[in-house]
Amino acid sequence: MRAYVFPGQGSQQKGMGASLFDEFEELTRVADAVLGYSVKTLCLEDPDNLLDQTQYTQPALYVVNALSYYHKLRETGSAPDFVAGHSLGEFNALLAAEAFDFETGLRLVQKRGQLMAEASGGAMAAVLNASEKEIRDILEENHLQSVDLANFNTSSEIVLSGRRADIEAAEPLFQAGNHLFVRLKTSGAFHSRYMEPARAEFDDFLSSVGFSDLRLPVVSNVTARDYEEGAIRENLANQMVSIVRWSESMEYLLGYEDMEIEELGHGNVLTKLVRKIRRELGDAADRPVRVAKQRAANAEEMVRRWNEEHPVGTPVRSTVGDYGNLETSTEAVLLFGHRAAVYMRGYRGYFDLNELEPVA
Repeated sequence: MRAYVFPGQGSQQKGMGASLFDEFEELTRVADAVLGYSVKTLCLEDPDNLLDQTQYTQPALYVVNALSYYHKLRETGSAPDFVAGHSLGEFNALLAAEAFDFETGLRLVQKRGQLMAEASGGAMAAVLNASEKEIRDILEENHLQSVDLANFNTSSEIVLSGRRADIEAAEPLFQAGNHLFVRLKTSGAFHSRYMEPARAEFDDFLSSVGFSDLRLPVVSNVTARDYEEGAIRENLANQMVSIVRWSESMEYLLGYEDMEIEELGHGNVLTKLVRKIRRELGDAADRPVRVAKQRAANAEEMVRRWNEEHPVGTPVRSTVGDYGNLETSTEAVLLFGHRAAVYMRGYRGYFDLNELEPVA
């Protein structure tokens, strides 16, 4: 089996897509008409130093990812079994699955890039060589619950997102022992609660778009599982405020026998992450069993801690959407053997614990 994966912001580099723009002249003209500038010039020459600015980065990466996919189809003559993309790259995965056409996808990405570029005052940083539990414990012990976990790139490479001052305060906490703290070049607190205004506006924008049935399974950043029917608008909007579950998404794909994962687009960022995830998972023979046990153990610990600290009737808020005032009506439970969740009074539904924040 084969899966194609598409990179997101951070993989851009001057010179990317060099051989693709002339190969796909018509699509390049379409991109120029939508964007109002030459995407080829931006990617190959970047004369005005715009390529690293979010509102330009995202459309440029989308175009290069898309042309790379079409080149691959010409080369092989066959589609993959699965597709996935890291953050922005998920739009290319949906394009490959024919949820929308090239131009529609570009307009979506253009709007997304503009909204994310407008989000100021935030920052992001990668923490290396620390587990999710270690990071959450350190943040809690130092009263930095205002910092969100944004990307699970691997089990030992996790990205933090939050207000700039809070990220700066977190830095010295993750510089002891083997831990490493690397500030990322972003203008906002992407994939965190602080993107809620952008999520709401993007959701309104998405409401005007008609999506087609998916022709290929697309693994969602939000759920780390295949897209469910009719969930495209919801997933793309929530992706802006939700954790990018990349490690879990790749573990899911690697659970299939003889799965090959190939990165399309510029660079090899995802290729390196997949290689690291494979190493962390260990031998293929017991991979699915061990991954399942690890997820269940993590979720079980979350349930235990939640019930120790938060009684039934705790007021909470969602960090992934505006659901108004919420209140728990049960203790937290382990759903499906791996999902830590609690039932809400009034809403009549379960929320994941890692997407809730108690209200003081």
